[in-house]
Formats: sequence, C-alpha cells, structure tokens
Amino acid sequence: MESEWWKGAVVYQIYPRSFRDSNGDGIGDLRGIEEKLDHVAGLGADAIWLSPIYPSPNRDFGYDVSDYCAIAPEMGTMADFDRLLAAVHKRGMKLILDQVLAHSSDQHQWFAESQLSADNPKSDWYVWADAKEDGTVPNNWLSAFGGPAWSWNPVRRQYYHHKFLKSQPKLNFHNPDVVSACMDVLRFWLDKGVDGFRLDVANSYLHEAALTDNPPLPRDERSFLDWAHAPRLQRHIHDANMPENEWAMKRVRATMNEYEARLAFGEFSERPEMFGLYAGGAERLHTGYTFDFLEDWSFAPSVFRRYYEELLAPMPELFPCVTFSNHDIVRPVTRWGGGRGDEGLAKLGLTLLLALKGTVLMFEGEELGLPEVDLERHHIKDPVGDLYFPWSKGRDGCRTPMPWERHTHEAGFTAATPWLPIPDYHRERAVDVQQADGNSVLAHARAVVALRKAHPALARGSIRFLDAGEPVLAFEREGEGERLFCVFNLGKKPEPAQFALPKEAGEAVFTLGEVEREGATLKLGARAAVVFRA
Repeated sequence: MESEWWKGAVVYQIYPRSFRDSNGDGIGDLRGIEEKLDHVAGLGADAIWLSPIYPSPNRDFGYDVSDYCAIAPEMGTMADFDRLLAAVHKRGMKLILDQVLAHSSDQHQWFAESQLSADNPKSDWYVWADAKEDGTVPNNWLSAFGGPAWSWNPVRRQYYHHKFLKSQPKLNFHNPDVVSACMDVLRFWLDKGVDGFRLDVANSYLHEAALTDNPPLPRDERSFLDWAHAPRLQRHIHDANMPENEWAMKRVRATMNEYEARLAFGEFSERPEMFGLYAGGAERLHTGYTFDFLEDWSFAPSVFRRYYEELLAPMPELFPCVTFSNHDIVRPVTRWGGGRGDEGLAKLGLTLLLALKGTVLMFEGEELGLPEVDLERHHIKDPVGDLYFPWSKGRDGCRTPMPWERHTHEAGFTAATPWLPIPDYHRERAVDVQQADGNSVLAHARAVVALRKAHPALARGSIRFLDAGEPVLAFEREGEGERLFCVFNLGKKPEPAQFALPKEAGEAVFTLGEVEREGATLKLGARAAVVFRA
C-alpha cells in the first residue's frame, strides 16, 4: 500500500552541516545536498531524513529552533528547499524533516513574548514555576546536558524548565494554543509536499503539571553510563515519559492523517517500555526507535534477540525502526571495537542492519564504514563535549564532514575550512576511493540494500530468533511467500563459529566472508554472515 511505503523502507539520514558545502563557508547546505543526491539514490535509499534546517542560534546546532517555518541562512533559502524537495521526488525518494517541538530556542519569538510577564497572551506557552522559599529551583529535575533543568528569568522572577540547554526552553503542551501552533508548523511543511517528520525527543512533549520530584534510579539498576552522567541517576517519569504523552502523539498522527501517505516517527530516548504507548496502530505515531541498539557497545547476539522478543513482542501493532547510528551516537564501527577502521565489521553491521525487521535508518557515512573521529579540545563544538571534555568528547566525533574525494581540498566537502576537521583516516575512505573498489564497504552497502529490496521477507516479513550459542545470531524472516534464514558470527575474536542449520535451509542467497557448510553444520569465519532460502 502506498500509505505504508515506509514499512521496511531504507531511510538515509543527512546531517546538513556536514554533508556538502556548496558556497564555501565551511558549512553544509541545501544546494550541497542536492549536488550529492545521486549518491543517496545510488545506495537504493527510499527516503532522506534531514536533521534541522531551520533558523537557529546553533547552541545545539539546529535542535534549538528560532523559527519553525523558515530556512537557516547558512543552509540556503526557501527556494533552495523547494528545488531540493523536487529533486528528491524526481529520483523516486521521499523527504523527511526533523521537527523539534518539545522545546524551542530562547530566541524564538514565542519565548521572547512569554518571558515578558505572567499575564501576556503567551505567558504560559512555556513551563514556568516559582522558586522555593529559599530561591532554589522548583524541584529535582535534571537537564540531560547536566545540572538543574531550571533557569532563572529576572524579568518574570520565575524559573523556566529546559530538559536540555538553558537556551532550549520547554514548550508547554498542556496549553492547547501551543499544541495548535505546533500542528500548524507540521501543516506548513506538509502543504509544501514533504513526506513526513522525525520527531525529536518525542517522549518528552508532556510533563507532569504538579512538578513532582523524579525518584532515584535504584542502585541495582544503574549501569556504567548511568553513574557517569548525573541525570541518569533519576527515573524520568514526571518531566517526561508520561502516559499522557500518548495524547500528544495522537494529535500529531491526526494531523498527519489530514494528508495522504505521510509518515511521523519518533525518537524515544528514555524508558523504552513506553514505546508501544506512543507509536503503532492507527492513532499513534506510525513508528519510532529507542536507544537499545544505539547505546549498545557489546554487539552481542543477546542484545538483538532481547529487543525483539522482550520489548517488541507485546506490541504487535508496532512496526519498528531499526538503527545503529545517528548524529548523537558514537559511530558503530568504533563502538563495537573496530578502532579507526574495520571493513569487515562495517560490512557485518550493514548486513545485520538490512536483515533485521524494521524501517532502516542509516546515518551518513555508515555506508563508508567511517569510524568515530577523535577530536582535540580546540575542535569541540558540541555543548556536551564542552561540558565533559576530556572524559567525554560529546557528539562531534560522528558529525564530521562527509569525505567525497580523497585528494581534493578538504576531501571535496568544502572549498574553505570545514566547521569540523576531516581526518586522514576518513579521507582514505572517501566516496571516490570506494566507488572504484568492488570490494569496498560502499559496494557492500549497495549490495545489502539491493538484497533487502529483492526479498520482501527482509523488508516486511516477521522475525523469529533461532537458538544459537554465542557469538552466533540466527533468525528467520518470513513473509509474502518466502522464508529466509539469516546467520551471523558477531564474535570479536578472529575465530570461526558453528551453527546447526534448520533442515529447511536451502541455497544461500547472500554470503559475507568465509562460510562453509557440511550437511547441517554451518561454519562461519570471523565477521561472516549468510542468508539462506528455505
């Protein structure tokens, strides 16, 4: 069905600042994206997701929006956007925009008016609260970027809430006028012809109006990541992840349903058990993703099996997204132990990504097997890196510019100095280098996307996991008249692994690495994978 074009689709995420600079200011832009559309289409992508392109003071690099219905000057003009949209559609792809509706920039006109007094027309468009008797913050809510989630405003003599930076005040979704204004933002872009939206922090539209303290995360539930970051030491059940947030997701879906064949998917960065309340079915968001795979550093078979069998199994209406990377996350090759380059690991990850059930979200550079960039202090732009350096360098390491041409100035990204540096170990993996190599990660990425498109069971079929000892991951995909068995050696050691094949396993339709089959015994070398037809 055309209305369900997104199910099983391959969505390529572009971080516009880092894709391609067309005007020599060191920052990627819309014309630069248009110049490189054939690269994305050549991968076999069905859609493109653009990180924010709206005017912003760039405290959080576009995720602090100062005007929801305009184009950032550094990105181009609205005419550039219209031309880009037409060019995407001409190539048979869809265009999805990021929408950041949980909060705005403190430079948005809405906030400029809201902060003036407690009785103006937009006074409660944001979350304001009185100080405690001693002047301290209203409650214990912590910002995801560190410190209290409240900042003092000397004009109103009140605190305002911000789940992230103090320059990102939280919009008040308890106010129906705010909700209506946000739905009109969606309609503005839908009327222009965009095909859908990715909703930033979609779990945090609603907060508890009583401003109750968040409880602590029990000590026996705390991981290393939790201990390393104070906001993760509390359960975010009152500042976000509310059952009432379902209502906000339904309002978005109702707006989407005013148009034909549009998609809304959400980012659910906390409490994945709430996922099914916010997405799936006819009334909630079409789909979404959690951080279960994004924050995984183990690459263990149990991580993938547990996600589908324990989290998703009780949500039969939900067709999920599947993703290993984005603009906020350490690149997967590095996260899984591949260092500055491991082509075998990159290929294995791409094969698994395209074989799992879900709408695939692939971040720019993943098709090249790019590792995380280890930046020096003076290069750090991300506020998270600025806060925690050197213990955490923030998110800039995955946001460095795309390397297009190995031997040209700044790898063909810009004629000037790029906003973040491009290291030599990225230049070596440039698009033009891999384009000429039939065994490259890029060639493999195209092959696994083509495999998915050739086998409907991989795109939309069911998934059932097969018992296998570590480090093997094995599952069955079935649907639309075909059945496939997918087997992977996810081991980090350079050792082969064995798996007892089901008797129904027939010919191999795809093989990566060294694979031997002797009767019912399958032997997979390191970084190997195989897909059999039943």
